[in-house]
Amino acid sequence: MGEHSTKSPCLVKEQVASPLPREGKGVGQRVVVAFSGGLDTSYTVMILSQEGWEVYAACANTGGFSDEQLKTNEANAYKLGAKHYVTLDVTQEYYEKSLKYMIFGNVMRNNCYPISVSSERIFQAIAIARYANEIGADAIAHGSTGAGNDQIRFDMTFLVMAPNVEIITLTRDKALSRKEEVDYLNAHGFAADFAKLKYSYNVGIWGTSICGGELLDPTQGLPEEAYLKHVTKKEESLLKITFEKGEIVAVNDEKFDDKIAAIQRIEALGGAYAIGRDCNVGDTIIGIKGRVGFEAAAPKLIIEAHRLLEKSTLSKWQQYWKDQVANWYGMFLHESQYLEPVMPDIEAMLTSSQRNVNGTAILRLRPFGFQTVGIDSADDLTKSKLGEYGEMQHGWTAEDAKGFIKVSSTPLRVYYGMHPEELSRP
Repeated sequence: MGEHSTKSPCLVKEQVASPLPREGKGVGQRVVVAFSGGLDTSYTVMILSQEGWEVYAACANTGGFSDEQLKTNEANAYKLGAKHYVTLDVTQEYYEKSLKYMIFGNVMRNNCYPISVSSERIFQAIAIARYANEIGADAIAHGSTGAGNDQIRFDMTFLVMAPNVEIITLTRDKALSRKEEVDYLNAHGFAADFAKLKYSYNVGIWGTSICGGELLDPTQGLPEEAYLKHVTKKEESLLKITFEKGEIVAVNDEKFDDKIAAIQRIEALGGAYAIGRDCNVGDTIIGIKGRVGFEAAAPKLIIEAHRLLEKSTLSKWQQYWKDQVANWYGMFLHESQYLEPVMPDIEAMLTSSQRNVNGTAILRLRPFGFQTVGIDSADDLTKSKLGEYGEMQHGWTAEDAKGFIKVSSTPLRVYYGMHPEELSRP
């Protein structure tokens, strides 16, 4: 979970550092390792166990691990020397405390990237800190490097939630290369496929991020083979997503009480068309620019369906102010400020805004894309009896309209009455 992926990191450090254990450290003490099963955390578990730490390997699952992957993680943790392994399933908590509000706010970083893995990291860190406190751990370890955002998300959360617990980051502190870590594991009897791949992936419930390969060249995009999901359905189809107070309750008329299952269903439908591919360039927390590819069918479809429904069910100023606070919500979440006290206040405003966001949004899916079709809602404000746009008014007369326009023009008539020369712009 500290690494960029379980396959290979986006950035490979070339510095050489000794991978030998730190003498006299941790004997008899408990350490919780945020264990993803990738190279960096596998190395961390082995080293710390050999130093004498009682290693508790904890995999915080926010929906990105399959049952098979979790079983493999457990088996490998014990092979690496862990005293205990646990899967901390926080998928539902992640939805209730984050995803729900990102949908309410139509949150897209840079109007492009659904805040996918970066938001998951916060809840993984919270789960790890909570577990460390429960077992009375002396330390927490994670596999982040010093060049990415995850080190900040993990460290900040641990500093706040487990202030008296030591933070250990061997990959960062010792500037380890992949070769050093692989060689050490192999030399101590742990053989696993940690081959450096062209691309690295982070698979999550809210999208898959892709690093490496052509993305390192700003003039190129990702080729077809870089993506995990490809077009398997070519005929267009309609997708209907039904919301109650902003939350998904049905997909194509199939009811869902489990919101995670609804998201997974939409992902399967959109993934068959390879919907949701894009590339984002953004500002990292540490100040450098970062470029990442992603595929996120469910977030793209859900957010656009939700936005479409809101256009007809919210007032102009509800939409405006909700967009302002939602932008801050997404930025704070991405930049490891989830525990900032203002976040519950923003969530309260977003929740209140959803009281009339009820109905069904209809999208048309096709290979690599989709379009919005329309909505069906009892709260649709376009159904007002006062008039139909561009057709006929019922709530005012022609004289009322002319008076409204004249009064509305008063500030402009006052100004240009004093400065008529400014009406002729160069």
